[in-house]
Amino acid sequence: MAATTYDGQAGARPRAIIAATVGNALEFYDFFIYGLFAIQIGRAFFPATSSYVSLMLSLATFGVGFLTRPLGAVVLGAYADRVGRRPAMVLSLSMIGIAMVALACIPSYAVIGVAAPVLAVIARLLQGFSLGGEVGANSAFLVEAARPDRRAEIVSWQGVSQAIALVLGSLVGTALATFLSPAALDGYGWRIAFLIGAAIVPCGYWLRRRLAETLQEQDAEYSQAAGGSSSASVQPGRLELARRHWRAMVFGLMAIAAGTVGTYIFVYIATYAQTTLHLPPRAGFLASLAGYSVEIPCILIGGRLSDRYGRKPVNVWGNLAFLLGIYPAFVWVIAARSVTALIWAMVILNAAYSLRMGSFYAAFIESLPPKIRSGGFGTVYALSVAIFGGTTQLVVTWIIHVTESAVAPAWYLIGFTVIGQIAYMLYPETAPVRLRAKTAAEARLNTENVSDRCTAAPPE
Repeated sequence: MAATTYDGQAGARPRAIIAATVGNALEFYDFFIYGLFAIQIGRAFFPATSSYVSLMLSLATFGVGFLTRPLGAVVLGAYADRVGRRPAMVLSLSMIGIAMVALACIPSYAVIGVAAPVLAVIARLLQGFSLGGEVGANSAFLVEAARPDRRAEIVSWQGVSQAIALVLGSLVGTALATFLSPAALDGYGWRIAFLIGAAIVPCGYWLRRRLAETLQEQDAEYSQAAGGSSSASVQPGRLELARRHWRAMVFGLMAIAAGTVGTYIFVYIATYAQTTLHLPPRAGFLASLAGYSVEIPCILIGGRLSDRYGRKPVNVWGNLAFLLGIYPAFVWVIAARSVTALIWAMVILNAAYSLRMGSFYAAFIESLPPKIRSGGFGTVYALSVAIFGGTTQLVVTWIIHVTESAVAPAWYLIGFTVIGQIAYMLYPETAPVRLRAKTAAEARLNTENVSDRCTAAPPE
C-alpha cells in the first residue's frame, strides 16, 4: 500500500487515533495483567517452597521484558524515522500479538518442567523488543498528524489508551477473581486475561495498514522551517542531531523515569494490597479500576490546558500536586487498611498524576526534529522503562521485605517524583500558542525600538 500524506486535520479522526494508540494500549494491558496475576504466574512457571521466592521470580521475569526494549526502540525507531511511522507500527503490533499469545499458551512447569520458565522469558524478550519500538513511532505519528494547536490534546489519547487498557485489565481481573475459584485462577484464569488482549491485535493491524504516512511531509516542513536544504548531503546525520538535542534527551529521561516509576507503583497496588495490606484480591482490582477510570478525563483535560496555556505550567503544577499527595495518601491507606481508603487514595493520586501525561509527551516530541523523533523519543522512553519500570515492583517488594515498612513505596515514589519535578522546571516551552505569543511580543518590542530610534532627536 503506497504511503500518502496527512493534512493535519485528518490526524484528529477517531479511526486514526485508535489505530495509532492500540499498540500502546495493548502494552499497558499486557503489563498490567502480568502485574495483577504475578502471584498466579509465579505459581505456574516458578514453583518454590517459599511464596516470596516464587513471587520474586515472577516479578524478575516481568522485568526481563524491559531488557530488550532499548534495542527495539533503536532498531524499530530508526526504521520509523527512515521508512515511515506506519510500517513500523504495523510491524511492532504484529510482534506484540505473537508474544501475548505465546505467553498465554505456554504449559506450566508441572507439565514441561524447566522449559516453561525458559519459554516465558523468551516471550517476554520478544514482547519487550516490539514494545520498545511501538511508543516512539505512534507518539510521533500522533503529533505529526495533529494540527499545531491540538497536538497535546491528540497525543493525550496515547495516555487515554493506556488508561482504557488498564480499566479493561481491572475489569477482567475483577471478573476472573470474582467468578473463578483460586485453583481455577492459578490454572487457567490468568491465561484467559492475556488471550482477551491478543484478540484485539487483528483489528489494530487492519486499522494501521490503512493509515496515511506523516514522516515525509513533516521532514520537508522541518527543513523549510530550519531554512536548510532538503538535500541529504547537507543535512546532519541522526547521531549529530541527537548530540545537538542532548538537553532534551537528558531532561526527557529524567521526566519519563519519574513517570514510569509512578505507573508501575500503581500497577503494583494489586499485589501490594494482597501481600502488604492483607486485603482480598478484589480490593486491589477495584482500587486500580477506580484510579485508572479517573485518569481518562484528567489526561484529556491536561492536554487541552497544555494547548491553551502551554506545556510548562501543566507539567510543573500537575506534577507538584501529585508529589504533595503521595505521602498523605499512603499513610491514610496503611492506617485504615480498608477497601474504601485504598480506592479513594488511588483516585486522588491518579487524577493528579495524569494531568501532565499528554502535555509532556507533546513537549518532548516537539523538541526533536522529525529525523530522530521516533527513535529519540522511543529510545529515551525505553531506557527509562527498562531501567526503572522493569525494576520498580522488584525493588519495592524487596525494600518492604527488608524494612518491614508498608510506607516504603511512598518514599520510593517521592524520590523519583522530585527528579521529575526538576526536569519539568528545566524543560523549555514548546507549545505553539506560547511560542507564537513570544514571537509576537519580540516583534512588537523590535518595532517599538525601531520607532524610538527613528523619532529620537538627532545629536547636536
